This record gives sequence, structure tokens and C-alpha cells, in this order.
Amino acid sequence: MTFGATIIDADGLRLTPEEKKLFREADPFGFILFARNIDTPEQVHALCSEMRDAVGREAVITIDQEGGRVQRLRAPHWREWLPPLDLVARAGKEASRALYLMYRIIADELHRLGIDSNCAPTLDLACAQTHPFLRNRCLGSDPRTVAALGRAVGEAMLAGGVLPVIKHMPGHGRATQDTHFELPTVDVPPAELHQTDFAPFKALRDMPMGMTAHLVFSQIDEAPATLSPRMMRLIREDIGFDNLIMTDDTSMKALSGSPAEKASAAIAAGCDVVLFCNAPLKDRRAVTEAAGRMTPMAQARAERALAMRQPPDDVDIPALEREFEALLGEAGHG
Repeated sequence: MTFGATIIDADGLRLTPEEKKLFREADPFGFILFARNIDTPEQVHALCSEMRDAVGREAVITIDQEGGRVQRLRAPHWREWLPPLDLVARAGKEASRALYLMYRIIADELHRLGIDSNCAPTLDLACAQTHPFLRNRCLGSDPRTVAALGRAVGEAMLAGGVLPVIKHMPGHGRATQDTHFELPTVDVPPAELHQTDFAPFKALRDMPMGMTAHLVFSQIDEAPATLSPRMMRLIREDIGFDNLIMTDDTSMKALSGSPAEKASAAIAAGCDVVLFCNAPLKDRRAVTEAAGRMTPMAQARAERALAMRQPPDDVDIPALEREFEALLGEAGHG
């Protein structure tokens, strides 16, 4: 039986009867959590269990726990972190180790709750024009540096039993607008993009999951990357990423059309899974119906990603915390 080709969310701290029914019928590949789903460790663990019980399997549960503005787990129950770009600047030559420690500790926090994926690392290149909604979520401006630091983040989470999601494919850093509200256009020759923005994604093409970017690369295609068969072929063939591709949230205003239309277009373009968040139940149902079940190739990629979900390695988390603080001091936390 193939999975539903969606990742969807819940309204609150526990599932409603209507959500349980939808999840059981739609059988989404996975779920995503937001701040509204987070209260105490016990509550989050119970919610994750309810989600998996609804589909009858160990479905992926992901979250945005990058650090800085974009982290759903916060004090007092969980650690606060600097934004990634700020941490890299503070750590200097120890940035790779500092990021490994940070995300290995984050993975431990997630895994204890039943969360087994994290939408990180952000491999977009930070440049002068990068929109503030994204800039300090990046790891740097040099493709090789970003690839190396992204590798440290991804390996830390895999070691902690958490599947990383590299984003935003094939590169969001040149966008000057916030895709939550507008559709940016990048007018740069493909040859230059392959040397810069696309390069970190090619270097990390072995990671289990990737997330698309809602922006137009006008010298390649006039459609947003998420909805562009041409861009999806570029990601698959030129960048060489043949693992699971999920869309960025298709409820964002960068994409036009109804929720169902956007879901259908993303699947037709070549995305494996549609991420759809922050919407009424009727819209979630419409998206699960429009996305349908995974194609055989998507199912194979999903199973390949799940096979990378391993038990955490045996490390002393307090010792990693002490090492992190020795590198960065208490200021390493947000």
C-alpha cells in the first residue's frame, strides 16, 4: 500500500475526532508540528503518538527547529538557540563543530518527543539582497562553506535519529521578497546558478529529504520551482537529488490557485509529497484528495528516506552541551 502524497498538520495540542478520521482515510506520508501544537514534553509525545495511531504506522513527524526565530520548541522546556548565521559568525573557525553539537542536541530533544525529522539545514546562500525573513537562517554566503556546514548539520541529526530536510531547493538566497506573501523572481543565468546557489544542494544530494523553493528562475522557466516540471528535472538530473522531495508549504501566498490546484500541480511537476499547513480541515481534505497516493517512484524514495531513520548513536548529551558552551559560552544559546 502506498502512502498518501502529503504532509499535513493539526489544529491544536491533541487531535480532534475529525482530524483522526481524515488522517486515517488520507494516510499522509507524514505530519508537521507548529508552535500551536507545543505545550509540554508529555503533551507533544502524546500528540505524536495520536498521529501515528491514526495512520497505523511510524509515520514521519517533522518540525522547523532551526534556531533563532524559527524554532517551535522553546523555553522553559527546551533550549533556546541562536539563529544559524549568527552562531556561525560567533563560532568562527569552530563553526562546523559548533553546528554539529547544536543540531545533535536538538536531535536529542526531538527524538525524545517522538519527532523524527527536522526541516533543516537551510542551504540557501546568504547575500546582500536576501530577504530578512530568510537571511540569518542561512549558514553563509560561500557555496563550499555552506555545503560543509550543511553536511555537519545533516550528519548531526542523522546521528540523533532525525531525518534532515535540506531546503529550499534549488536555492532561495537571491529572493528579495518573502514567499509567505509574494512570488520572487531570480533573473540570473543558469551557468552562474549552478556555480553558486545550486552547488550546496548538489554537494548534499545524498540527504534523505529536500524541500522546494517557491520562486521563479526566469532564465530557466516562468513557473515557480515547486510547480515547474523543468525545475524539478533540473533538481533530479543536474543537481542529482534522487531522494524524497517535499514542497514548501503550498498554502503560502507565493503560489496562486486553490489548495487542490496547487497540490495537483506540484505532484504533476514531479514533487513526491505536498506540504500543506495552517488551513481549515476542508482544505486539508481537498489537498489530500488532489495529491492522491504516491507514485511508485515517490514511494521508493519515501522508503529510502525512512531507511535512513536509525536509532540515535550512544553519546553523552550533557558532555556535548559542555563542549558547546566551551566553544561559544552561554551566548551560544539564544
